[in-house]
Amino acid sequence: MKLYWKYFLIQLKSKMEYKTSFVLTCIGQFLVSFNVFLGVYFMFQRFSSVQGFTYQEILLCFGITLMEFSLAESVARGFDLFSVLIRKGEFDRIMVRPRNEILQVLGSRMEFTRIGRMLQAAVMFTYGVSVSHVAWTFPKVLTVIFMLIGGTAVFSGIFLLFASVCFFTLEGLEIFNIFTDGAREYGKYPVCIYGKRVLQICTFVIPYALIQYYPLMFLLDRGKEWYGLLPLAACLFLVPCFALWKCGVRHYTSCGS
Repeated sequence: MKLYWKYFLIQLKSKMEYKTSFVLTCIGQFLVSFNVFLGVYFMFQRFSSVQGFTYQEILLCFGITLMEFSLAESVARGFDLFSVLIRKGEFDRIMVRPRNEILQVLGSRMEFTRIGRMLQAAVMFTYGVSVSHVAWTFPKVLTVIFMLIGGTAVFSGIFLLFASVCFFTLEGLEIFNIFTDGAREYGKYPVCIYGKRVLQICTFVIPYALIQYYPLMFLLDRGKEWYGLLPLAACLFLVPCFALWKCGVRHYTSCGS
């Protein structure tokens, strides 16, 4: 953690060299997310609910999902840009250093500008909490914390999968954007509205439902209490992601520069 903290300070100092650019980028991130919020708002001006979910409940759901994605993108951005390290041969330099490769990749890029997106998520979540009439108890507060932890782990795992595949393809596969940016966009609504088959895939294959739909049902008093623990189970998604990464590292051959 000491080394990661040093990476953090280095990245922060580099961003602060151009303060105006940093602030404007944060504002831009906020406005982009705000446009999505407006889309939800105008849709609910036409329809009172979506499969039984009200506007306030959707905001609660979307706020948590957006916060999960923003946290993961902030800390795991290095994996999202990992194909650049592979193409330029810079991963060779990482390999010869006496430190863990994952730690070095994580420290290679941190997106502090995602503060704007996280602020938007916090505003949406706060408003959703205040108007959704959720009877907040200690287990429900813990559930929200678990959702943020599990969601950050799942999205970080997908970024790790994206990086792992680059060992074999050398280029990043754009199809993974379906599972990152696509999941962020479609995650503004509970997974169940997309059909039973999608819900099954998002439960047993890529566990979006474990960090969004099931714990949300518990928060809204429509699900069982143990649903609140499912986000922690979603953290196990990191295990196969890490296994693929180690497989990629073992088979890595330099591509030069």
